[in-house]
Amino acid sequence: MTGGADVAVEDVQRTFRVPGGESVAVLRGVSFRVSSGEAVAVTGPSGSGKTTLLQILGAMDRADSGTVRVNGRELGGMDEAARAGFRNREVGFVFQAHHLLPQLTALENVLVPAWAGKVTEAHVARASHLLERVGLRDRMRHFPGQLSGGERQRVALARALVMEPCLLLADEPTGALDQANAHALVDLLLELNAEIHTTLVVVTHAEACAQRMGRRLKLENGKSV
Repeated sequence: MTGGADVAVEDVQRTFRVPGGESVAVLRGVSFRVSSGEAVAVTGPSGSGKTTLLQILGAMDRADSGTVRVNGRELGGMDEAARAGFRNREVGFVFQAHHLLPQLTALENVLVPAWAGKVTEAHVARASHLLERVGLRDRMRHFPGQLSGGERQRVALARALVMEPCLLLADEPTGALDQANAHALVDLLLELNAEIHTTLVVVTHAEACAQRMGRRLKLENGKSV
């Protein structure tokens, strides 16, 4: 295992232009740190910049100013090839929508991140182990259309972990689930965080989810409070 990520965010700002040329400042100087292996919830009202912050942490977007360091490396200074490699090998993403490919089995979906290189027997073994770990041992050969919503989200979680990332980012991972499945998914997130020490950052509106994380970062009007 690669272990967790130390994350340091300093005075990050991000502004978007909307139709008509108006500028909207989404992040207005966010600073915080997350230690390796921590589980942190990011909360705040809609429009406070939570998802934008997560996208910057995962190198899917760039800050206009400020710095983001993951294990000492500054993401803003990476070229696009380096950022793509970082996203593939060091970050796992879980979204509200599972984004599974309907034509692939659960096992094949978990292996999708490995397709950027050569899929090895070790990748297949890890994908199978992760599906067993999330309770889907008997569903590996099933297609997404044959799985329940909770099962599909568990496949997505296994997919996020197959490359052994140091940083796991989850954006409203329980938002499309009923209460029982949401509780079960949070159980899995925290169990896997404790077992493999991957740093976990969860954006959520769900108070029950936020309360179970080790620490909470709240965003209001684009700032951390």
